[in-house]
Amino acid sequence: MIAAGASLTDILTSLCAAIDAQSPDMMSMVMLMDPDGQRLWPLAAPRVPSDWTQAISPLLIGQNMGSCGTAAFRKERVIISDVATDPLMSGLGDRQSREVALARGLRAAWSQPLLSKDDEVLGTFGLFHSTPRSPRNHELRLIEDAGHIAVIAIEGERSQAALKTAYLELKASEQELRDIVDAIPQTINVLRPDGTPLYANRSLLEYTGFGMQDVMAPDFLNRFFHPDDGVTMEQRREALSHGVPFENERRLRRKDGQYRWFLIRYRPLRDEQGRILRWYATGTDIDDRKHAEDRVRNENLALREDIDRSSMFEEIVGSSAVLQSVLAQVAKVARTDSTVLIMGETGTGKELIARAIHRRSARSTRAFIRVNCAAIPSSLIASELFGHEKGAFTGALQRRLGRFEAADSGTIFLDEIGELPAETQIALLRVLQEREIERVGSSHPISVDVRVLAATNRDLEAAVESGAFRQDLYYRLNVFPIQIPALRERVDDIPVLIEYLVERYAKKAGKSIRNIKKQTLELFQAYDWPGNVRELQNVIERAVVLCDGETFAIDESWLKLKPRQTSKRMTRQVATLAESERELIEAALAASQGRISGPGGAAVKLGIPRQTLESKMKALHINALVFRVR
Repeated sequence: MIAAGASLTDILTSLCAAIDAQSPDMMSMVMLMDPDGQRLWPLAAPRVPSDWTQAISPLLIGQNMGSCGTAAFRKERVIISDVATDPLMSGLGDRQSREVALARGLRAAWSQPLLSKDDEVLGTFGLFHSTPRSPRNHELRLIEDAGHIAVIAIEGERSQAALKTAYLELKASEQELRDIVDAIPQTINVLRPDGTPLYANRSLLEYTGFGMQDVMAPDFLNRFFHPDDGVTMEQRREALSHGVPFENERRLRRKDGQYRWFLIRYRPLRDEQGRILRWYATGTDIDDRKHAEDRVRNENLALREDIDRSSMFEEIVGSSAVLQSVLAQVAKVARTDSTVLIMGETGTGKELIARAIHRRSARSTRAFIRVNCAAIPSSLIASELFGHEKGAFTGALQRRLGRFEAADSGTIFLDEIGELPAETQIALLRVLQEREIERVGSSHPISVDVRVLAATNRDLEAAVESGAFRQDLYYRLNVFPIQIPALRERVDDIPVLIEYLVERYAKKAGKSIRNIKKQTLELFQAYDWPGNVRELQNVIERAVVLCDGETFAIDESWLKLKPRQTSKRMTRQVATLAESERELIEAALAASQGRISGPGGAAVKLGIPRQTLESKMKALHINALVFRVR
């Protein structure tokens, strides 16, 4: 600019802008000496607050006239590390007081006098910071170099050799300022006004493992960012063309190939005419925050699912001795972090017991995540429990957190644990032993802090003996076993349950039911209830819907479909035919109405794996459909 004959104002303004661009905390200013040799006038100060420059126009030179006035008076560099306390600020007048500087955010001031070859004061070069501090050696050199260039511009005498020397000195100073930027832990990318990159700091290069040439490459966006989050160069230019700060969240590729979420903020640097000189893009790692947001979303989803499938019970109803014994165990184990295995027939309220343990534990304020292992296809159970990465299998279009991550710091309830496939049993054993998981498609372990509650209606000991369930996993789960009594074992609770359920269903249906027939109570207590409380609940709901008066009653035929004698006779038949394998299998199929697998299937009744039963049926030419028809 000097060689091209640019104006002194433009030259010094560009010089200050080049210095200011190296750090957001740096403000430079060039002041020129008045012809009377007693006053200084600001000429170039693109970042210094305008009301401050007005307050010091003009600035008298003297012994205690701030950094610039004192430097011009002494003809030597003046360093004020803290404007608030330094006595060199005491000579300023009322309008140019220390309070004015502090109000404008100027806490440190360093000034270099601009001296001609004849030792004449031409002006000063000042560098200000918003925090109290002293300059380092390379910053002192920067002030000296910038002052040297200002002197050359002011005198207007500069040879080609001096111009080259000054340029090299400025480049060296620029590199020193880049070193400062490199020390910042945030990733920083310096861009031209159109968005093409100019420079990346060390944090960005070390994180990505790329070199500066990679940053300058035309395809750097595709190489840096996750393909699902990336934008084209045209979209980037469009956002930058508006000239206002903006931000977005994207996943940045780490040098090991993994991606982490970053908040990228774009801020423009403008000259005094408002033209954008540079864009600064700073990245802050928010990966932990994003994971926390994912966990909250999963917890909310799980909560909605639980509300949708919640039963009519708000509490465990009953006062029988067997039930009170169970609740006493719940009270003791809830205060610990021990793994609990809840056993009982279908419909006995195993989930209610699990929720009671969670509500009474130290984790009660965190998530309670329920997983029905029998309801999830074996091919998807691992993904459901442990999550998966994008592309881990067909249909995995994006990364998904599993139920264990959603339950972190809380409780996970694994219902029907006996239905877990063998390979998932191994993964679950690792979680219980190591307290860490691996998402499907990933080899990086993730630590989790989860209490495990499991439930089953199967005989897991028999499953272990038959090889259908891992023995080591059984021992890990069976730390604190709780056996839930069947409804037929707590007959005394049936009247209380009936009264409770009738009231709830009547209120829901908008009916008033005040009486319950004695014969109805006796009929309920005489029934075997193979479906336990769940069956009782369904029968009462149906009766309330059909009830027209204020007295609750049911059709006796409803409870004659599955009388107590049937289940007992079947049990005795199966137990007495141990010598004949065919008759034993046929008896189990008859009792399960031809069902082979599942909670009430013949395989469960026989205590053998489904595959083993199907193999034996094939060898003995036994057709399950015959029993289904019966």
